[in-house]
Amino acid sequence: MQLMSIGIVIVAAGRGERAGSPEEGPKQYRPIGGRSVIAHTLEKFVTWPQAAKIVIVIHRDDETLLQSALEQVADSSGTEIAFGGASRQQSVLAGLRQLENAGVTHVMIHDAVRPFFEHDLLDRVAAALASGAPAVLPAMPVTDTLKRAGADASVTETVPRTGLYAAQTPQSFRFADILAAHEKAAAENKTDFTDDAAIAEWSGLPVTLVAGSSDNVKLTVKRDIAMADEKLSAGLLPDVRTGNGYDVHQLEPGDGVTLCGVFIPHDQKLKGHSDADVALHALTDALLATCGAGDIGDHFPPSDPQWKGAPSRIFIEHAAKIVRDHGGTIMNADVSLIAEAPKVGPHREAMRAKLSEFLRIDLERCSVKATTNEKIGFVGRREGIAAIATATVVYRGGKA
Repeated sequence: MQLMSIGIVIVAAGRGERAGSPEEGPKQYRPIGGRSVIAHTLEKFVTWPQAAKIVIVIHRDDETLLQSALEQVADSSGTEIAFGGASRQQSVLAGLRQLENAGVTHVMIHDAVRPFFEHDLLDRVAAALASGAPAVLPAMPVTDTLKRAGADASVTETVPRTGLYAAQTPQSFRFADILAAHEKAAAENKTDFTDDAAIAEWSGLPVTLVAGSSDNVKLTVKRDIAMADEKLSAGLLPDVRTGNGYDVHQLEPGDGVTLCGVFIPHDQKLKGHSDADVALHALTDALLATCGAGDIGDHFPPSDPQWKGAPSRIFIEHAAKIVRDHGGTIMNADVSLIAEAPKVGPHREAMRAKLSEFLRIDLERCSVKATTNEKIGFVGRREGIAAIATATVVYRGGKA
């Protein structure tokens, strides 16, 4: 047995084209069980006692995505970032170079999109390294019958599966050996290796197999991610949150009011620093309440001159973005207006359409109602208009 210092390289620079839905981002940042795939993967390594230094290799466009993922991990303060290249092989080399001065004796190289492994797998790999193996590959024996086919899709032979194994990660090595092998492959412009063990084999390093894990699957296509989410979300209660908002604005002589983004001609107008859309202001507060993001005044203080006369759609769209950035899906928006005049009924559908547009949700999920105050109080005296809003949002993940 030998003393070891094990560095970790998590490869996360891929674009994940086979996972489809590019608008959802690379697959390593997509949510499963309330957290991104890479957050689940990283959590396993940061909580493994033998991990000395962790480097995450990412695409240059993904820094913001990674920072969001790191916030989902209990303690990611010791991780470092490297920027990958056009291929996985180039990205691994970038990660190895980042570790070169970290004093590690060995390295584990792991795919970010393999989140379902446990510490016992890492322990098995580490034990093989400690016994002197220069390269260790976790693998599972092939159980399916294998066929080889010709160009016309006709089977040419049945391949004996005796001695065949499916490779997994983390593929692990003596650090100096695998760095030298990668550098040599890069210098000779050899780019056809499918994994790091293949580079080790090519360079003459003997590779030792250890038992992998049937759970240690690679999430490749969109269905893989959906199934992973179902697996992790089983037994969780849906995280449904409701936020309320209330606002009131004074009326003064004018030519009309703006409510839910719709201008209604009237002999009065609403007084306010922005366009004084009391309905959207209340709904903005309701949305922010679902993720504890303060209120409209925190984000758009009336003392700031840039918001003078501003359309309130800016405020509501900002609040909706905050909700989405926190993993929320807006399910319903309901606004009740309290006013003696003008009449809201003739404009209700236009108001619902505006809410649907601003929030990017279906029209049927937007409700606008109105009532008078029976000529009681400031509303009854036509001194102001009040609005009460409720927003329902479902957040990713859930509670056990």
